[in-house]
Amino acid sequence: MCTGPLCTEGGVAAEAMFKRLGDSIDARPNLRVKRTRTHCMVVCKNKGPLVVVYPEGVWYQCKDEVALNRIVTEHLEQGQLVEDLIFHKLGEGDIDDAVLNTSTDGTTINA
Repeated sequence: MCTGPLCTEGGVAAEAMFKRLGDSIDARPNLRVKRTRTHCMVVCKNKGPLVVVYPEGVWYQCKDEVALNRIVTEHLEQGQLVEDLIFHKLGEGDIDDAVLNTSTDGTTINA
């Protein structure tokens, strides 16, 4: 997961989300994944933070805690892609910019 600093003010919110990601993973003892942080990946154009899941090579835009919870539950735990949050797929490239401009409740965000 990237932790900014460009997408959130000084990376504070992204760093807090990274901690919540760890708490969420730790709360699922059968979930066998590792997490790590990186600084800004720039490619999101300040619409991050991004969560990258391998070996699938799926890059998610993680706009808020709702998105984070969906990524952990739907992808990491249940093995299902969270299509509406995907920013990039390995072998396919970037997904439509409309995804980057839509909030988790489906409303459009002015970019």
